[in-house]
Amino acid sequence: MTALIEDPRMEDLLLPSSRLERIWSGAKWAEGAVYLRNEDALVWSDIPNNRMLRWTESEGSTVFREGRRFNSPNDLVVKSDGTIWFTDPDYGILSDYEGYMAPSEIGSNNVYRFDPATGHIEIVASDFEKPNGLAFSPCETRLYISDSSRSHDPKGRHHIRVFDVENGRRLRSGSVFAEIEPGMPDGLRVDRRGHVFTSAGDGIAVYSPAGKRLGKIPVPEPAANCCFGGPGGNTLFIAATTSIYRIQLNIAGAPNRA
Repeated sequence: MTALIEDPRMEDLLLPSSRLERIWSGAKWAEGAVYLRNEDALVWSDIPNNRMLRWTESEGSTVFREGRRFNSPNDLVVKSDGTIWFTDPDYGILSDYEGYMAPSEIGSNNVYRFDPATGHIEIVASDFEKPNGLAFSPCETRLYISDSSRSHDPKGRHHIRVFDVENGRRLRSGSVFAEIEPGMPDGLRVDRRGHVFTSAGDGIAVYSPAGKRLGKIPVPEPAANCCFGGPGGNTLFIAATTSIYRIQLNIAGAPNRA
């Protein structure tokens, strides 16, 4: 399965040999793929089965962690100053399928900034319905955040917003960067030139830094999120329902400290 080209710039992001490959299957709902560079390993969650798994080229897949109770914090990025920015939707307390049903103790779904040096945590965005994936631009002057409330409301949001990062710690503006059709955005990542790669229902949609859709990498299962990894940083790993996929690209991901 090859990429769909909607803009000539999409071709520059691909290799002649770029083909989607399924490297693992067996999840109920694969989510949260993260590449560990020091171990050359991919780690992801199988949420309904309450487990995390690990995959390497040489060892295949193994159970990475099991039996821990996860709350609603959904996705995070680590800024170069060491602060942790994360989204906190209520997916984990809506049912016993993706977590444990419980009333919200906060009453809203927010985006937070945590400073490990001081222990201080603060809300940086509070006007989301279901904040989900997030990623900084390569220079960290912009932050992309997806809102995926369409998952539980047909009229809900299915867009990515982009914020200006002010003084390295506050967000302003918050304009809509892209409306995702079909499906909705979940996890997203940015490459070294600022292109945005986001899950989009039937695959991974690719946008220019200005918000122009360049094309799509079709995936045979609904895609949840993606991350860059591999020795050269140019392998795109995709978590999609029951399976993990990968595709080699002609561009590496922006530095990811998560």
